[in-house]
Amino acid sequence: MWMDRRLIATLFAVGALALAAMIVAIVGISGGDDTSGATASSTTAPPGRFDGALLPPGVRAPNFALRDQNGKRVTMKEYRGKVVVVTFLYSHCKTECPVQAQQIKGALDDIGKPVPVLSVSVDPPGDTPKSVKHFNAKMGVGGRMRWVLGTEGQLSRLWKGFAIIPQTPTQEHMARIVLIDRKGLQRVGFPASQTTPERLAHDIKALQAERES
Repeated sequence: MWMDRRLIATLFAVGALALAAMIVAIVGISGGDDTSGATASSTTAPPGRFDGALLPPGVRAPNFALRDQNGKRVTMKEYRGKVVVVTFLYSHCKTECPVQAQQIKGALDDIGKPVPVLSVSVDPPGDTPKSVKHFNAKMGVGGRMRWVLGTEGQLSRLWKGFAIIPQTPTQEHMARIVLIDRKGLQRVGFPASQTTPERLAHDIKALQAERES
């Protein structure tokens, strides 16, 4: 009887080890299938397709309903189905903002067709309709750049959604351009130091060539 019990215990232990090995093998195979499936179904562009930095997949541009420099209602939803350029400026800026405006202007000139451009204010008190119209006229982007204006509380959602630091008396805002695809997803980012009209135009055209599925 003692031998029978010992044999049973031994057989049980061997069986348990075999079962554990099978589970590990199944999990490994399943994990491999999931990984390859995710790669195959991913909408992330292959490396080298864009000149700008690819952003994490699936991040939607934050929606909003605010006013532009003409007092008209502006939303992100109205641009669904179009590639949109989003930048973050303030109208009294003397350094990076004028440079970014000229880079965007150069890209639009290169493309030769209208492309929606939204400039989200990063200095709500200073960005009045009058001041942003003056900025647009000075930069030669009147009618081509639509500003998103509002209070700090209203705009803070957009800053957070685009990972932007706004302008403060002690800190310069984060200068950045983001390209939104036809599905409303943030796809490509351009830090100020890496933006050129040619690179920007290239990536806008690449996104425009995509088909919405």
